Amino acid sequence: MTTATARGLVRLLAVAAIVLLTAHPAAAQSRLTTPREFFGFDIGDDYQLANYRRIAEYWQRLARESDRMVLDTIGTTAEGRPMLMAVVSAPENIRDLERFRRISRRLALARDLTDEEARALAREGRAVVWVDGGLHATEVLGSQQLAEMAWQMVSRTDDETMRMLRDDILLLVHANPDGNDLVADWYNRDPVPERRSYAPGVPRLYQKYIGHDNNRDSFGSTQPETEAMNRVMYHEWFPQIVYNHHQSGPAGTVMFAPPFRDPFSYTFDPLLVVELDLVAAAMHTRFEAEGKPGVTMRTSAPYSTWWNGGVRTTAYFHNMIGILTETIGNPTPMRIPYVPRNVLPRADLPYPIEPQEWHFRRSIDYAITANRALLDVASRQRENLLYNFYLMGRRAIERGSRDSWTLTPTLVARANALVESRQPAGGARRAAGFPGAADTGVDPFAAVLHTPENRDARAYVIPSDQPDFLTATKFVSALRETGITVHRATAPFEAGGRRYPRGSYVVFAAQAFRPHVLDMFEPQDHPNDFAYPGGPPVPPYDNAGWTLAFQMGIRFDRILEGLTGPFEEIPDWNVVPPAGTVTRMNRAAGYLTSHAVNDAFTAANRLLAQGERVYWLTRPLSVGETTYPAGTLYVPAGAATRGRLETIASSLGVSFTAVARAPSGDALQLRPPRIGLMDQYGGSMTSGWTRWILEQFDFPYERTFPPRVGRDGLNDRYDVLVFPDGTLPDPNSPPRFRFGGGGPETPSQADSIERTLPPEYRDQRGRVTDTTLAAVRSFVENGGTVVAIGGSAETLAGSLGLPVTNHLVENGQSLGRSAFFVPGSILRAEVDTGQALAAGIPAQVDVFFDSSPAFALGADASGRGVRRVAWYGSATPLRSGWAWGQDHLNGGAAIVEATVGRGRVYLIGPEVLQRGQSHGTFKFLFNALFLGAARPERM
Repeated sequence: MTTATARGLVRLLAVAAIVLLTAHPAAAQSRLTTPREFFGFDIGDDYQLANYRRIAEYWQRLARESDRMVLDTIGTTAEGRPMLMAVVSAPENIRDLERFRRISRRLALARDLTDEEARALAREGRAVVWVDGGLHATEVLGSQQLAEMAWQMVSRTDDETMRMLRDDILLLVHANPDGNDLVADWYNRDPVPERRSYAPGVPRLYQKYIGHDNNRDSFGSTQPETEAMNRVMYHEWFPQIVYNHHQSGPAGTVMFAPPFRDPFSYTFDPLLVVELDLVAAAMHTRFEAEGKPGVTMRTSAPYSTWWNGGVRTTAYFHNMIGILTETIGNPTPMRIPYVPRNVLPRADLPYPIEPQEWHFRRSIDYAITANRALLDVASRQRENLLYNFYLMGRRAIERGSRDSWTLTPTLVARANALVESRQPAGGARRAAGFPGAADTGVDPFAAVLHTPENRDARAYVIPSDQPDFLTATKFVSALRETGITVHRATAPFEAGGRRYPRGSYVVFAAQAFRPHVLDMFEPQDHPNDFAYPGGPPVPPYDNAGWTLAFQMGIRFDRILEGLTGPFEEIPDWNVVPPAGTVTRMNRAAGYLTSHAVNDAFTAANRLLAQGERVYWLTRPLSVGETTYPAGTLYVPAGAATRGRLETIASSLGVSFTAVARAPSGDALQLRPPRIGLMDQYGGSMTSGWTRWILEQFDFPYERTFPPRVGRDGLNDRYDVLVFPDGTLPDPNSPPRFRFGGGGPETPSQADSIERTLPPEYRDQRGRVTDTTLAAVRSFVENGGTVVAIGGSAETLAGSLGLPVTNHLVENGQSLGRSAFFVPGSILRAEVDTGQALAAGIPAQVDVFFDSSPAFALGADASGRGVRRVAWYGSATPLRSGWAWGQDHLNGGAAIVEATVGRGRVYLIGPEVLQRGQSHGTFKFLFNALFLGAARPERM
C-alpha cells in the first residue's frame, strides 16, 4: 500500500468514525455556548480578534453541544496545526453524511449514470456548499465570520434556517490556521485594546512559505493546506458552490461580489457561466432586500473567471460555481471614504452607500448575509444544481469522446481575416454589413475553425522514456491532486502512429473535469483586452497563461483519435515515482547519473551531506557505444556508496549507471553550497517560494536580510547569494510592495512596531541601500556568486555597471504598455546548451514571463566577460497567455552570465521558479548554486 493510499484510507475511516459517532445524537440540542460566553466578546466587536486556537476550541465545543455539526480534521498545516472543517446540516443529514457525500461524488464524476439515475440522485441528494475563510490571514474578516456562521447555523430555529439545514450540507473550511494565529496574536499583542491598530507590520509570511500566494496554488497543489482543501473538493465532497472570502472591497463601497467581468475560459460549459450569474443575482437580491447598500460587481473590480489557480477559480474547471467577495472592515474602526464615482447608482453598483464610520461587526453581518444567500439559492435550486452538476460532467465526457473544437481568439482572428479577404470592396462591402453578411463563398468553420488539425485532443500521452520522467510523474501527481483521472500503460502500445513504452501515462479528455485537463496541457489564448480602441491593455486579474505541462517541461503527445490499450487507472492522490536502478558491476569505479533529471540535484545534495564525492563532468564521456553529455554527474565508488545510491534510487527514482573506469580530464568537484537567500521583514513571497523549492531538493540555505547583507564578511559565510524578484529593489526608486506581510508604514505605525517587536526580528527590518549594493559588489569581486531574478537582476546589473541595458526600448525610451505588454505568460526561449549554467536544459525551453526584464548587451560585453545564456529568438515567442507587442522581445537576452572580479553574476529575467510550478527552468538556479561552490579538478 502506498503512503498516499494509506492516507486516503485513514481519511475515509475518519469520516466514517464521524458518522458513527453522530448516528444517535441527542433528541434535542443541549444548551449552546454563545460566542460572548466563550471568547469574552461578540464576533466583530471593535478591537477584538479571535485566533485559530480559540476558534478551533469553540468549534469543538459547538460540535459536542449540537446535533447539527461535526468536525473533520482534513489535514495538517505547514507549521503542524490540525486543519479543521466544520460540517453543518440538519441532524438527519448529519446521521447520513456518507450517503450524501457519495451522491455528490457520483453526480460530479458523471460516470456510469443515465439521465434518469442522475435525476433520482439529484432528488435524493443535498446541495453541498463550501464556505472558507482566513486564507489571506491579514484579511481578518474571513476567519472571524467562520466562527459566527457556525454559531448562527447551529443555534437559529427560524423557518429559513431550518430549510437550509434540511436541503444543504455546509462545509465551513478554515483555510489558513497558521496565519490566523500569527495575525490575531500580532494584533492582540498590545494589552490595551484601544491602542491596537490593524496596519502593516506582521513580521513574516502568514503561510510559512508563500503568504498571499496560498490562493495561487490550487492547481500546483504544493502546500499542505492546498492539498487538504483539494482533497475535500475534488476527491471527497465535490461541492456545487465554492465561496472564497476575501478583503478588501473597492474604495467607497462595502463589498465586491460577482458577477465578474469578462473574459472567461473558453473551456467552460455555458451552464457554469449562467449558474454563476444565478447565484450572484441571489446574493445581490438579498443585500438589497435586507437594506445593506454598497455591494458592487463586474467592472468595479478586476476579477474575472479566466484564470486557473485560486480556490474559487480552479473550481470552475471542475464545473463548480466559484464565488469570491472582497469586503471592507477590520477590528479597528475605519471610515468609508467619499469616492465620486460611487455616489450615483449604476448597473454595477445599484445601491451605493454614503461615507460613514464603519465598524467590524457590520462587515460580519454582510459576510453572513452573503453566506446565507448561497445556502438559500442552493436550497431553492437544489435539484437543478445537483442535476446540472452531472449534466456538465456528462457533456464534458461526451466532448472528450468525439471530435470537438475549442474556439480561441487566435483561431477566430484567422477565420475573420479569411472572411475579410473574400468580402466585396468599397460600397458593396459596406452595404453587405461586413463582417460576414455578404456571401463570400467561404465557410470559416470548414476552412479554419473546424479543420481536422484544430481538433481538441482525445487523450494526452506522457512517454516514460523522456529525459526527466520523474518530473513528469510530479506533473501527474498535480493532476491527481485536483481529481483528474490518469492511466498508466502496463505494456507497450501504439497511438497516433507512434509506439510508447510501458509505464507511460495517459490522460483521457473524456472525463467530467475535462476543462481542467485542457487547461493543464493546452496553451491559454487570452483575448486582446483594451480599455478603449487604441487604448492601453487591461491587465488580467492574475496571469494570462500558465499551462502546467509547458512550465514543467513535460514532453507529451496530443492524440486526436480514439485510444485504447493496456491501461490501468492510477488510484493514488500522490503518484509514487517508479524506482530507479543502480546497475550492478563487479569492482565498479563509480556511477553516472543524468544532469537532465531535476531530482539528480536532490541525489547529489544527499550524497554530499553523507560525505560522498560528486563530480560534474565538463566534457562528454563515451562508455562503450553510449556518450554521456557534459554535465553528467559522477560518483566515485566507496565502501558505502552503492548502498546509498540504492536508497536514493528507491526513494527518489533516480537511476545510476556503473562504469568500470573513472572518467579522466577536467571536471568540477561539487561541494555543499553555502547559500544566502535574501528575504525581507514581513516576508517576500518570491523568497518564500525559493525557500520551499530549495528544501524540496535538499539544498542547504540561510535566510538573510538587507541589514545583514550590508555587513562585512559575506564571503566568509556564503558561496552564493540569491536575490529573488523584488528582494533587491533600486534604493533610489520608490519602494514597491507585494502581498505577503510587508507594506508601507506611517511613522506612528513604525514606532508602534518597533516598541513591540520581538528581538528575533530586529535585524530583519530595513531597506536595501547603497551600502547593501556595495557589500554585494565586494562579495562578487572577492569570488562570490550572485543569482538575481526578475527586477533584482535589473538592479544588480545597474549597480555593478555591467554593459547590460533594457532591451525593451524604442527611440531611447522604455516601451509603454500600449506598445508592449506581457502579463504572466509563457514564452519560448533559445538556450546556449554549451554553457555550464544551461547543463541539462534543452536548446529550447519555456520560461514564465511576468512583466520581466529583457536585456540588451553592449558592444563591449564579450570583452568584459558578459554573455547571454538564453534569449528570445523570434518575433513570436508566446507559447501560452497574452503578449501584446511580443515582436519587441526578438533578440533580447533572457538570462545573462557575467564575470566580475573573481566572482560570477547570473542575471535571470524570467520567473524561473514561478510559484513552484516552473520545474522546466529550476535547473538555471540549481546549476548556479552548484557552480558557485564547485572547484575545478583534473581527474
